[in-house]
Amino acid sequence: GNLLGIHLFQCPDAVGIVAKLSECIASRGGNIHSVDVFVPDDAPVFYARSEFTYNPRLWPRDMLRTDFLHLSDCFNAQKSTVRVPDIDPKYKIAVLASKQDHCLFDLLHRWQEGRLPVDIHCVISNHDRPVDNHVMRFLKRHEIPYHYLPTTSGNKREQEILELIEGTDFVVLARYMQVMSESFLKSYGKDIINIHHGLLPSFKGGSPSRQVLKLLHL
Repeated sequence: GNLLGIHLFQCPDAVGIVAKLSECIASRGGNIHSVDVFVPDDAPVFYARSEFTYNPRLWPRDMLRTDFLHLSDCFNAQKSTVRVPDIDPKYKIAVLASKQDHCLFDLLHRWQEGRLPVDIHCVISNHDRPVDNHVMRFLKRHEIPYHYLPTTSGNKREQEILELIEGTDFVVLARYMQVMSESFLKSYGKDIINIHHGLLPSFKGGSPSRQVLKLLHL
């Protein structure tokens, strides 16, 4: 049957990118389901996330990779990745959480239902939880390690966190109520997803997204 493909793309903004992307997928018999595009007001950078289905017999994985590489070359892309969740290795993630359980437990519940195709390497929290807590029971049942690292204003345990998350593909902040330092973000060097919409990992105040883009010179 058909497989789902996910394409992430970042390149200098130009005319015709979406058209070329559509042509690339359609020419191999693929069908686009969604394309989310973002171009900042103050920077000519094109970001896109596309989901499409395709027949792997008509479009083998190696050919798919080559076609998207050609698309990258056409637009001098800074980033172009294609992921096929059903056949690619799962991402390994770490989850950071604080006292409140709801974001963390929602994420764990979605993972249990198979809606998050990842391997959870560990959960790290700056708040201790009793062993009979529903989150702790869930983690024990699924053999997911839980690390309690209490923080203070002068010690956010960032070096220990970096050691625990080494080898992960990205980190999820599930309402982790700490601001991560710029040195932490640079040392980790990979994506950090914050599912508590009110905060970004290291940016406070107005326009946190703009602060991120400025830091990355985007």
